[in-house]
This record gives sequence, structure tokens and C-alpha cells, in this order.
Amino acid sequence: MNIHHRSFNILGNIAIVNFSDKTKLKDKKTFAKEILKKNQNIKTILEKSGKFSGRLRKMKTKYLAGEKNKEVLYRENNCVFRFNIDTTYFSPRLSNERKEIASLIKKDDKVLVMFSGVGPYSICIAKNSRAEVYSNEINREANKYAELNIKLNEVRDKVELISGDIKKAAEKLKNKKQKFSVIVMPRPKLKESFLKQAFMLSKKGTKIFYYDFCKIEDKNKIIEKIKNEARKAKKKIKILRIKPSGEIAPYKIRLRVDFEIL
Repeated sequence: MNIHHRSFNILGNIAIVNFSDKTKLKDKKTFAKEILKKNQNIKTILEKSGKFSGRLRKMKTKYLAGEKNKEVLYRENNCVFRFNIDTTYFSPRLSNERKEIASLIKKDDKVLVMFSGVGPYSICIAKNSRAEVYSNEINREANKYAELNIKLNEVRDKVELISGDIKKAAEKLKNKKQKFSVIVMPRPKLKESFLKQAFMLSKKGTKIFYYDFCKIEDKNKIIEKIKNEARKAKKKIKILRIKPSGEIAPYKIRLRVDFEIL
């Protein structure tokens, strides 16, 4: 194995390396030190030691070289984000997605972001569109960072954090007669769609950006699922766009479906 061709992801000041199971620790350390030598802006090398797991999408990493640190400062789309790699979820691959969705938001929109993590969608939208954003996340640690990121990006007057389970949060918002003109749903891989909650908080003209995961050939099943949920909620919808937004495994994609409430 030529260790020099290992791939690694860079998140701010941290590089995360994937090794095959057969790689010896000595070789891993050598490779880690080489990355540090060649990249002055990288301060810490971690090895990815597990997949994202559970509803909170936590990743496991092991320290290999450099500064002992798992907190990242990451920049994208004119925004800056701080988060811990092991306790919160953040996907730099969705940077263009966030930019695109932010560009589709009008300044008088009222936006709900579900599964908002450390705030990348919410903050990107608030910073680039001047809309009012409500941001919901269940992971307490992620909410702490979201609060910090809202301050760092100076959008305190535009983003309201709603922590906790989206089912309970949706009920509370409904009781306050809150409706949204845009709902963004960058869902983790969960069995439940949470479309019931989205429909509950939508009105005529609401646009919903819904993310799901499927095999390339199963796109239609996702559309059927959305249409079924709409029927159950007694809502008429119009599908505006179906867009693959990244491959997550061979022949498996993250799919984004944009639709409007009629």
C-alpha cells in the first residue's frame, strides 16, 4: 500500500484521515507527520475510527499527531463556525447546498431549519438573505456551538434557537400559530420523514426543501413518500425540483426535493 495516496478531509485546522484496517500504527503516525510538514495551516491530525452514528450523528476520531484538539474553526460562505468534531455533526460537503438555498430565500421570508446542528444552514441563510430564521436541533452540545456561532456571525437579531425534539417544538410553534414561508429539512438518516411536522407549520405558498437518502434508481419512492404524507396532512403540493446533492456511498445519493404547498 502506498500510504502517500491516503485521502484526508480538512476541516479548518484539523485533518481527518481514513486508513484501511490493515494499516500499522507506525505508518499512520508517519503519514500524519508528513501532512503536518506539508500543510502549515493544519495543526492536528485525527484518524476517523467509526461512521456517524445515531440520531445525533456523532463521529469517533482518534488523535494521531500535532496539537491535541478536536475543536474546529471553519469558514464557508462568508460565515465562520466553531464545533467539536466528536460531539457534533458538520458536513463541509454541503457548503454549496447551503449557499444555493440561502440564495433562494427572500428577505421577508420566515424560515424554519430543522436538524440544524451547529447552525450552518440557519446562519448562512440569515447572513446572506436578511430573513428571520428559527433553528431547531436536539443535540445539546450542538446547540451550545450554535449559540456561539450565532454570536460569531453577528446574526443574533435574525436567528432564534429552538432546542429539543422537533415533534415537541413543532407542537409548541403550532400552538403559537407560527407558520413558515420556507422550511429546510437537512435530515440525518432517520426512518421517520418528519414531514408531518413540516406540513403542520406550513401554509399556502410555503416552500419545503426536503433531504433524504436513497439508491440512485429509487428517487421515485421518495417522491411517493412525500405525496403520501401530503395526502395524510390534507395538503396539495407541487414538486418544483428533484436534485441529487452528493453521493454518500457507491450508487447511494443524498437527494433534495423542493416542493411548494398549493
